[in-house]
Amino acid sequence: MPKGENARLAIQHPRSHLSRFDLVISPRHDYYPQTPEGKKHIPWFLRGWITPRQPPRKNVVLTLGALHQVDSAALQCAASAWHTELGSLCKPLLVVNIGGPIRHCRYGADLARQLTMSLLNILPTCGSIRISFSRRTPKQVSEILIREFRNNPKVYIWDGKDPNPHLGHLAWADAFVITADSVSMLSEACSTGKPVYVIGAERCTWKFAYFQKCLQERGMVRPFTGREKMTETWIYPRLQDTMEAAEHVIQALDKRGWRLHP
Repeated sequence: MPKGENARLAIQHPRSHLSRFDLVISPRHDYYPQTPEGKKHIPWFLRGWITPRQPPRKNVVLTLGALHQVDSAALQCAASAWHTELGSLCKPLLVVNIGGPIRHCRYGADLARQLTMSLLNILPTCGSIRISFSRRTPKQVSEILIREFRNNPKVYIWDGKDPNPHLGHLAWADAFVITADSVSMLSEACSTGKPVYVIGAERCTWKFAYFQKCLQERGMVRPFTGREKMTETWIYPRLQDTMEAAEHVIQALDKRGWRLHP
């Protein structure tokens, strides 16, 4: 049974005084306005209106990416569940995840055409390609890729109906191509330790550009140019934000006399 005071926890920056919480788990790019680069791009009279207003304190845990539920156990389960459909595909298997434009990462049909040409270029060195769109993907973007690849025997395009193959794709893919707008999809892919290519990063601004920069500096992602050979690979330390954040939560609860049941 729990003893002592309750622990006050905030996931993402709470947009209020950090001293109100025992623990705050916030993406590092939320603190972009506090970086030297951010201070150059954001006028001083606007900084007070942009969260966070305070620098990180001892009770703040900074993650590189977004928190998610993709861990080794989840990937093992997904690999088993999707073995019949994905296990026999020709290798290497490239998974392409397409999000949608946001305020600080704008794109449209132009990026879809760029992605289409790049995929056509790498197709000879790729065994299979599986393409998924998100709910945010504009119709003008999805239609361009569907029109080009719907009759290609190497390419499968998910129709958006259940079951969702996302976890299966994470488990079985040999590499990923992901649009730069989605912090969540990039965070999940980088937690697998597999090569992750990003398209559209040069279109990102503000903290989203900073997020892309951090991923590239750690060797987790590379720009997708269409000149890649999908048989080539690279390694990097897997992103483990969720596990590391959970350890901090357990420590915070322990200080309040809480004990988690196994």
